[in-house]
Amino acid sequence: MPQDENDRDVSDVIPAPRAVEGGARGGFRLDRDTALCAAPGTGTAERWLRATLGAALGLPLPAARDGGTHEEPAGDGSGRNRVRLELDDTLASEAYRLTVTPGHCVEIRGGGPAGVFWGAQTLRQLLGPDAFRRAPVRPDASRALPACVVEDAPRFRWRGLMLDVARHFTPKDGVLRHLDLMAAHKLNVLHLHLTDDQGWRVEIQRYPRLTEVGSWRARTRIGHGTSTLWEDKPHGGHYTRDDIREIVAYAAERHISVVPEIDVPGHSQAAIAAYPELGNTDVVDTAALTVWDDWGISPNVLAPTDRTLRFYEDVFEELLELFPADAGPFSAFFHIGGDECPKDQWRASPTAQARIKELGLAGEDELQAWFVGHFDQWLSARGRRLIGWDEILEGGLAPGAAVSSWRGYAGGIAAARAGHDVVMCPEQQVYLDHRQAPGEDEPVPIGYVRTLEDVYRFEPLPPELEAARAGHVLGTQANVWTEVMDSQDRVDYQVFPRLAAFAEVAWSALPAPELRDFAGFERRMNSHYRRLDALGVAYRPPGGPHPWQRRPGVPGRPAQGPPPAR
Repeated sequence: MPQDENDRDVSDVIPAPRAVEGGARGGFRLDRDTALCAAPGTGTAERWLRATLGAALGLPLPAARDGGTHEEPAGDGSGRNRVRLELDDTLASEAYRLTVTPGHCVEIRGGGPAGVFWGAQTLRQLLGPDAFRRAPVRPDASRALPACVVEDAPRFRWRGLMLDVARHFTPKDGVLRHLDLMAAHKLNVLHLHLTDDQGWRVEIQRYPRLTEVGSWRARTRIGHGTSTLWEDKPHGGHYTRDDIREIVAYAAERHISVVPEIDVPGHSQAAIAAYPELGNTDVVDTAALTVWDDWGISPNVLAPTDRTLRFYEDVFEELLELFPADAGPFSAFFHIGGDECPKDQWRASPTAQARIKELGLAGEDELQAWFVGHFDQWLSARGRRLIGWDEILEGGLAPGAAVSSWRGYAGGIAAARAGHDVVMCPEQQVYLDHRQAPGEDEPVPIGYVRTLEDVYRFEPLPPELEAARAGHVLGTQANVWTEVMDSQDRVDYQVFPRLAAFAEVAWSALPAPELRDFAGFERRMNSHYRRLDALGVAYRPPGGPHPWQRRPGVPGRPAQGPPPAR
């Protein structure tokens, strides 16, 4: 069946561009003779277009002679029937201008390599859902584009997705798939939650037991904490050093920065199970601990000793090499968690109490601040920037540290007013593990109801934050915690289609939440669902879950009523 020309409607682009002129049908057709003319500095978009778009549509996209990066002749020699990629220093670095000239060519101009790449993502959408496949289904068809000019630039610099691979492990190929999905939605930061009580997911050469022991748990609770159901088989896995290098390089080719998270001093039972001396040995028998098989917050936290500090310095030293600071605009950031650290063991520990006295601290809360502050200074001395959950504000931070505001907006507002950069990711608004509808058909319902419309009306910049401090809001991030997501399909269901709405919030210049055209967004989603189908994404259908997406009888942890506004 031939493609419907409506598949190439420029008004269906997600996230919505800033300005569109034209939109006439049949302005230009790509065919097997269409050449790709890539100016210096546009190599990432050139490689992506040929490897991904060309493969999907069966188009070789040979290099052109005029300004191309290769010398083999292609095209008709007149400059027609080409896709041109160029840099334009009059545009911001991530901005682009896509021009489709009737009967002539497609031109993508970007303020930097990233801008050209984001323009290529828009071109893909204009070519219809077939462009999102891995091989051509209509290899002999030409591809019509509407004559138009699209001018676009992102609202926020940090447009992130946090993926929790500690609770349920996502193999390397799954992470690469997430990077492709992020690129298709113009998201540019992957925050990898690599360690927690339930698993350690990255190889550290100096401490091999972190993965030999810490990456596997004996069993897993099915559902949330009230569930009596268990999966009685080991769960785990980890990334080798070369896996991490591949993930970082793959992300960089898509202009995505990868920010690793190693959680300290709480959420550390997997590390303590591997190396018992890291825990509070004067309070509990840490040698008897195993990788935690339950959900929630483990009471077993790191001991505030010099041995623990040196251990994690060694870990961080290896990771700084695997996650180089020059791999993307936010690659200098290193996330240390810093959240949800129970203090009971420290209160009972003579060692911890002696350290509090030695440092002249007021108590256990200041001891946690000291722990975070140590790594703040350590990372700063190596040209890196610490970022942590908003609990790290308690006790003060070095000037370069940044905050992920998850307990609502308050932490982000306080951080920005104190001069710290902020990523807004409030649990009540953009935790995508939260349920999508109130009905009993939702699989393992967690948290508040956050519908597609709720996410579309999320506003990362709180109105009470003064304009002079608003520049400290780097952007926003959706978080995907995987306690109850035990497969790729379950993650797909929770993340999509809401990630499309979030991407538009992060990228597009939208009006105030109450003025946003959600009906128009839903209309555009009709086209976007076909793109997601072509990509093989097991999203939640607009009418509710398919029967095979439900999880009847598995207890969750739903929160009743509307979420707090702030």
